Amino acid sequence: MAAPSRSCYAQGMAKRFDNKVVWITGGGSGIGRALALAFAKEGAAVAVSGRREDRLQEVVRELESAGAKGLAVRCDVTDEASVAEAVQKVVRTLGGLDVAVANAGFSVAGRVEKLSAADWRRQLDVNVIGAAMTARYAIPHLRERKGRLALIGSVSAMMVAPGFGAYSASKYAVRAIGQALAAELHGSGVSCTTIHPGYIDSEIAQVDNQGRFDPQREDRRPKNLIWRSDRAARVIVDAIAKRKREFTFTGHGKVGAFAGRHMPGLVHFSMTRSRK
Repeated sequence: MAAPSRSCYAQGMAKRFDNKVVWITGGGSGIGRALALAFAKEGAAVAVSGRREDRLQEVVRELESAGAKGLAVRCDVTDEASVAEAVQKVVRTLGGLDVAVANAGFSVAGRVEKLSAADWRRQLDVNVIGAAMTARYAIPHLRERKGRLALIGSVSAMMVAPGFGAYSASKYAVRAIGQALAAELHGSGVSCTTIHPGYIDSEIAQVDNQGRFDPQREDRRPKNLIWRSDRAARVIVDAIAKRKREFTFTGHGKVGAFAGRHMPGLVHFSMTRSRK
């Protein structure tokens, strides 16, 4: 039997979020943009937020050209008041909130002995506190509609590479927040799904330690292991729809996560020998 076409797959997955409202932080590019388009295909009205308004408006135009309702909301997740205001604008404009995706994040690179306190604060402010504040202000509205909360973590929460201690620490924390929320929200009708992706096509490698985007920066991740963002978005949306507590992908991501959790000695041996 022939494999189903992509269009058949899309039709089979369609409308699980019909008439639902989805809010995605970091929605102007990469996984956030792909998630916005994927949720729209499932019938949702989608609000995207971030700091770069031009990017947000581009995503909204894509959503509208596909026949979906889109909303751009400027939001800096390191500013608690900005997050609170963004949620209120989404609810006021689109009529409620059914899904909130804490996707905003970036990577501070460098060996621990080289990173400043400012580097650490910047990393944790965006990836950890930003995710926590997104959850804090979204949850009251999600409770009203028995909605879904999702946190975008990383396989780095389970397997740490030298030179990425700050990023991994932030994603360890995101995983802990997700586990706590899954327990705290149990019985409320609201689910919390923590997503741990492997390598995904995004702009993360083009953003420096100060959070500045530079398209000329080289992406040194192994190209043969990088998933397309639209493919990643489809499996993320599926995990959120099914209210999974934690979901790890890609194939190499699953292997790395398993090794990091169950074979830390082997991971240490591999990491230290590969750099000699």
